[in-house]
Amino acid sequence: MSKQKKEKKLKIAMLGHKRVPSREGGIEVVVEELATRMVRMGHQVTCYNRRGHHVSGKDFDTKNEKYYKGIRLKRVFTVEKRGLAAMSSSFFAAIRVAFGRYDVVHFHAEGPCAMIWLPKLLGKRCIATIHGLDHQRAKWGKFAQWYILLGEKMAVKYADEIIVLSKGVQNYFKNTYGRETRFIPNGVNRPEIREAELVTEKFGLTKDSYILFLGRLVPEKGIRYLIEAFKNVKTNKKLVIAGGSSDTDSFTKELKNLAKGDDRIIFTGFVQGQILGELYSNAYMYTLPSDLEGMPLSLLEAMSYGNCCLVSDIPECTEVVEDKALIFKKSDVAGLKEKLQEACDHPEKVMELKKQAADFICEKYNWDDVVEETMKLYRRK
Repeated sequence: MSKQKKEKKLKIAMLGHKRVPSREGGIEVVVEELATRMVRMGHQVTCYNRRGHHVSGKDFDTKNEKYYKGIRLKRVFTVEKRGLAAMSSSFFAAIRVAFGRYDVVHFHAEGPCAMIWLPKLLGKRCIATIHGLDHQRAKWGKFAQWYILLGEKMAVKYADEIIVLSKGVQNYFKNTYGRETRFIPNGVNRPEIREAELVTEKFGLTKDSYILFLGRLVPEKGIRYLIEAFKNVKTNKKLVIAGGSSDTDSFTKELKNLAKGDDRIIFTGFVQGQILGELYSNAYMYTLPSDLEGMPLSLLEAMSYGNCCLVSDIPECTEVVEDKALIFKKSDVAGLKEKLQEACDHPEKVMELKKQAADFICEKYNWDDVVEETMKLYRRK
């Protein structure tokens, strides 16, 4: 009997992401990876999607389906204004899950956790994944920061379990609130390596002819430093900045102004599908110069394609790469320039790191392990 009870299939709700399927940010990728695997295990998973357009523009909108790979999709009322979309959609999603028939409600990100008390009050088991300390991010105004911090405090008070993606955030919760959390980092899939076809056609890029940054164009990713540093690097290689703006275009415009006069710098805009795979597959090197990260999925992906990576020395990056990447001091333009120049001048060093990257990262971060650990928390009494 106890075995049967233990193996009961669960009804799970997920909220806090923008929408599934989508690559608008790391959270969306995580929710999809978890949900699709849980569905394959026989659980019923419902994802509460925001209404409204893709953050990079309506050209990237997907069809409003009711199901995706066995995941039930429900759309929730959303106020389509910067700063209010996340808040309003997670507010209404939390009300719907609180009164829905679910065994487990899984909140993703700090802001949405402001409403975690409601499903908890109505007897649901509530799990919160903290994808990063969002109130520290440069793009939010005073009210949004206050609301996100409220979400953090609500998670501390009401969540049955809190999942964190890095040791730094785990220490933060212990030191700030005395709250124990579970460290379950993200996973990565071993991808199919693609020849350069579309990227050659669209941007004139060939194998090993460019250094790649891929991510949302937001201040805390350190792209400003990257452009400033690269402009002083003596190389024929290009710098490809791939990704769409998040919430506002003003930062993207600022970056394009900064890059003016250096025709080696290419902005591709938001990328997905084949182009994304080709960019990762053919880069000479991948760089993530962030000041702030949760658990950088793009870094895991870049390494899974066998890339040599150059990252800032924040713990969220160094914990991932260990000694299998190049590291510079965060926010240090001169240090970044030096490492970029060194990498361009010494291809043998770059090739050595490329050789080790994929096996190292795919063994260290495995989605099936992530799901197994997460399911244990769902069932723990």
